[in-house]
Amino acid sequence: MPDIRDWKEIDADWLTAALRDGGVDAKVRSFEAGKVGTGQIGDCVRFKLDYESAAPDAPKTLVGKFPAEGEESRATGIKLSNYLREVKFYQLLQPDARISTPRCYFTDVNEDTHDFVLMMGDMAPAEQGDQLAGVTLDEAKLVLKEAAKLHSAYWEDDRLDEYDWVMGTTNAPDVLDPDMVAGLWDGFKARYGDRVTPEAIRVGDGMSRNMDKFDESREGQRCLIHSDFRPDNMLFDLSNKDKPVTVVDWQSFGYGPGGADVGYFIAGAIDPATRQANESALVDLYLSELDRLGVSNYGREDFLRHYVAGAYQHFFTAYFAAMLVTQTPRGDDMFFRMLNGAVDLISDHGALDWYG
Repeated sequence: MPDIRDWKEIDADWLTAALRDGGVDAKVRSFEAGKVGTGQIGDCVRFKLDYESAAPDAPKTLVGKFPAEGEESRATGIKLSNYLREVKFYQLLQPDARISTPRCYFTDVNEDTHDFVLMMGDMAPAEQGDQLAGVTLDEAKLVLKEAAKLHSAYWEDDRLDEYDWVMGTTNAPDVLDPDMVAGLWDGFKARYGDRVTPEAIRVGDGMSRNMDKFDESREGQRCLIHSDFRPDNMLFDLSNKDKPVTVVDWQSFGYGPGGADVGYFIAGAIDPATRQANESALVDLYLSELDRLGVSNYGREDFLRHYVAGAYQHFFTAYFAAMLVTQTPRGDDMFFRMLNGAVDLISDHGALDWYG
């Protein structure tokens, strides 16, 4: 079994061992490696493989995921158990999750230091979604079908409560200190000044000081949810009828309301005009898919409450992450796309003062 190491220390023998751990009979002779993607908490690297010998199913490339090199981002990943959580997902939950994910060849984590490695199949020519560009209506429909698959797989499955590394379970530690949540929002307003709209201030001032009410709005049926369900964490290849959408970045998943994933996604991925014109149909699509997959007890009223709570979660993620990860120009633009999209959805549903 391979050890856990930084991607710059990986050699051909290590890659051979990783492939064999994943059931592939091959011997790597040489390789090329380079960073890919736009991750905020973890870094992804593509490995182009040259073989001395290989079985027919040996991949030409692999994508590895590692702790972020940026000091602030890495510290956040450790504090929030993001690295541990993603490894556990692939080791224990992914086989039954129904949703399209990359094949995992090898993954492991040091539970003391949170160093980890995750070696996955390369989904190219699928392309990573772009939070700034958003998605088309056709892409949104495909994403919502994937959401229904995930949510139906572990619907009201209280076995998840046994795991303290699944957010939202009865055994999960509460890592969000109320003073920290409020302080980060105040810091966000101070950093970005006039870029923060009056409506966003209204939402943030209420939410950041009333997180207990936020938790109450999410009560009800629970299932396995992604919790960071947005285009940057999806790979699209509409020509692939079997896997038109592949969902990645399982660092934040939890046991919570399925509607929250839907509201989270729609708030940040679809421009307000398109959302307003198609929102009801998209909700109908998700609920009908959920019913087709065996979930028939999710009432529309509960769903819509969770849906708006998901937009609030999207808002929270935007300002929270902006203040905890290494700051970049693209990151700033992305977080404001998320923040403003959430405010638009919240406003359209008459919920600006939910937590005020």
